[in-house]
Amino acid sequence: MKSIQIDKEKLTIEDVVSVARNGAPVEASREGGQRVERTRQLIEEWIQEKQVIYGITTGFGALCNVPISESDTRRLQHKIIMSHAAGIGAPLPGDVVRAVMAVRLHDLFMGYSGCSLKTLQYLMAFLNQELTPVVPEKGSVGASGDLAPMAHLGLVLLGKGEAFYKQERISGAAALSKIGLEPLELAAGEGLALINGTQVMTGIAALVVHDAIRLAKLADIACAMSLEVLMGSNSEFDPRIHQIRPHPGQIASADNMLRLTGDSGILLSHEGCARVQDAYTLRCSPQIHGASKDAVVHARNVLNIEINATTTNPLIFADTREIRLGGNFHGQPIAMAADYLSMGIAELGNVSERRIERMVNPQLSELPAFLVKNGGLNSGFMIAQYTAAALVSENKVLAHPACVDSIPTSANKEDHVSMGTIAIRQCREILDNVEHVLAVELLCAAQAYDLLTEDTKIAWGRGTREAYRVIRKHVTYLEKDRELGKDIENMVALIQTGSIIDAAEKAIGELNLL
Repeated sequence: MKSIQIDKEKLTIEDVVSVARNGAPVEASREGGQRVERTRQLIEEWIQEKQVIYGITTGFGALCNVPISESDTRRLQHKIIMSHAAGIGAPLPGDVVRAVMAVRLHDLFMGYSGCSLKTLQYLMAFLNQELTPVVPEKGSVGASGDLAPMAHLGLVLLGKGEAFYKQERISGAAALSKIGLEPLELAAGEGLALINGTQVMTGIAALVVHDAIRLAKLADIACAMSLEVLMGSNSEFDPRIHQIRPHPGQIASADNMLRLTGDSGILLSHEGCARVQDAYTLRCSPQIHGASKDAVVHARNVLNIEINATTTNPLIFADTREIRLGGNFHGQPIAMAADYLSMGIAELGNVSERRIERMVNPQLSELPAFLVKNGGLNSGFMIAQYTAAALVSENKVLAHPACVDSIPTSANKEDHVSMGTIAIRQCREILDNVEHVLAVELLCAAQAYDLLTEDTKIAWGRGTREAYRVIRKHVTYLEKDRELGKDIENMVALIQTGSIIDAAEKAIGELNLL
C-alpha cells in the first residue's frame, strides 16, 4: 500500500481516510524532521536562559502565573498528561483515533510546537504497527484543544493507559513492548504540545465529511428510485428550472437525478396521466438535497483548512526566534461547520423517511400496502418505516447546535468554549442514523420495483437500474415476512462499500456534489 507523507504541505481528507481506515503507512521527509529539531533546539536554549514560557516554565490555564523550576520542566510534562487524562465513556472507534494521530502528526511536523522528533517517530510507529491508544469519547469542551482525549492518547507514549494492539486491548506498557519501544520521557513543553489542539474533533470530522459526500450522492440515487416507483415525473429536474435559482447543490442534485432516471420505462409508462404535480418530497428534492449538499461542501472547505493548520499554543516561529501565545486551539470553526453539517445530513433523512411513507402507504401510491403480497398475514415493510421514523426523530434532538452552548472552564480563564467535539460526535451519530434511513428507502424502492414489473419488462432508468442490480445481489425480494433488521444492516454495509454509487456512476458518469 502506498505510504502517506504525513509532513507534506497539504494533507487531504482522502489521505486521512487512507491512514485511518485502510491502514496506509505514514512516513516523513528529512526536511520535516529538520523543522521539528530546529524548534526543539530553540526551546532548550530558552530554558537555559531561564525565559518565562507558558506551559514550559509555567503552569497551565489559570495556573499560568506559577513558575516552574528548570529541574521540574520535564516532570511538568509528565504531570500534564496524567492530570488531563480525565475523559470518560466508550472508547472512540479505532479509525477515529488513527485519524486523530494522522492529523496531529501533520500539525506537529510543521515545527511550531517544539515536540521532539523522537516523540513524533513514536506516533508514526503507532500508526504503522497497528497500535491504537484507547481514547474515551467524552470530556472535551473543544477549547484549549481536545485536552482530555488527547491526554489519553499521550498516556500510551509514557507506557501508561491502554491501547488496542492488533484488536487486543492491553496496557499501554504492554503495547509499547509489543512494538519494541520503551516508555518516553517527555522533554520540556512536549506534554502541552501533544494535547493542545483540535485534532480529535478534526479527525472525527475528516471521516464524517468523507462519509457525508457519499451519503449526499446516495440520497439522489434513493430519491430517483423512489420517484420511479411512485410514478412521479422527472420534469422537475429540467435544468432550466435550476439555472434561474442557481444554488450549486440544487443544480447538482437535479442533474444527478435527471441522468439517473434517463430512459426510464417506468416514467414513460404513465406519461399523460391525470396527476398535475408530485408531492414536495419528490418535486422539491433537488432543492432539499441541494441545500444539504451545500452544507457538506461548506464543511469540507472548513476541514481542508483545519487539517492543514497548526492549532497548538504557544507557537514557536523558529525563523525569527519568537514565541507567540494565541488561540488557534479554539474549535469554533469546526463546531459551527459540524452543527451546519448535522442539519444538512438530518434533512436527507427527514425527506427520505417521507418518501418511505409514500411507498408503504397505499393511499399515497399505486403499490400494495406495506409493499408485500398477502397483506394482513404479512406486514411487509410496515415496521421498517417505524424504524426510519424513530431515527429521524432522534436526529431532531441530535441536530440541536452544540456550538451555541458554552460553559467556563479553568477558573474562568477559559471563559468561552466551542463544544466542537460534542458537535462532531453528534454529527457522526446523525450520519449513522441517516445511513440506516436511506437503507430502508433503497430496500423499499427495490421491493416496489419488483412488485410493479412482476408481469412486465418495464425497465428502470439508466442509473437506477444499476443501483437496483447491486441491491438485489445482496438482498433478495421479500416474498413473505422475515427479519428485516438483518436486511437493513446488510444494506448499510453495502452503502458503506460505495458499490451502489460506483455502479450508477459507471452507467451515467460521476454524480455531482457541486
